[in-house]
Amino acid sequence: MPHIQIIGIGTGNPEHLTIQAINAMNAADAIFIPTKGAEKDSLAAVRREICNRYIANHSTKIVEFAVPRRVTADRTYLQSVDEWHASIAEIYVGLIANLPPAGEGAFLVWGDPSLYDSTIRILERAQKLGSIGFEFSVIPGITSVQALAASHRIPINLVGKPIEITTGRRLLEQGYHTQNTVVMLDGDLAFSKVGDPEVEIFWGAYLGTPEEITCAGRLDDVADEIIKARAQARQRHGWIMDIYLLRKGHDFDDL
Repeated sequence: MPHIQIIGIGTGNPEHLTIQAINAMNAADAIFIPTKGAEKDSLAAVRREICNRYIANHSTKIVEFAVPRRVTADRTYLQSVDEWHASIAEIYVGLIANLPPAGEGAFLVWGDPSLYDSTIRILERAQKLGSIGFEFSVIPGITSVQALAASHRIPINLVGKPIEITTGRRLLEQGYHTQNTVVMLDGDLAFSKVGDPEVEIFWGAYLGTPEEITCAGRLDDVADEIIKARAQARQRHGWIMDIYLLRKGHDFDDL
């Protein structure tokens, strides 16, 4: 039965890879690299660079596959994601079917497979299709949350306080209510609508790469600067991956 490794590769720095990840890549018969069109080819390029740097096994094949676009028209967010995942699951089945009967395959996942990535759930969906049997394992990677904290030289939490990790869509819907809130996938600039003068923001884009940009300060003071930097970077690269921490208060405020 084929076996699949889901490998976290960090946020774009090839040196984020763990030894466990490198060993798994070299044990693979095929490494599957998703492509998302010319605009986002640099994402695939990082994966290619990682393979070129670390794979010493000359029998390992690099297999690229196109990720279908998510259709959003006349659908709710959950409906569009459900249909999209179903389409990708069919593609995964085809990729795995081309492995040897007891072969090893690997998907290289941006950041860590556990955090706002769907490779695990899509592979589970592929298993349920029943057309091919396979097993899978997960190798963790450095998350954008860790990279953000490292770039700003901060701990994510305040002493004795909880952390929330959410999306820009949820922040818009539910508002800011946890002192330490990490926000990912914010295409709607939800931070600009928080409207609390006591909130600080620690923002970063392209973390871990030569193109990394960071900004921090009182949200009211730097929000416009972040919006401008984000727009310029998106125009320059054709895409953007950013993340930020919203924080209110300080350590030991309760004493």
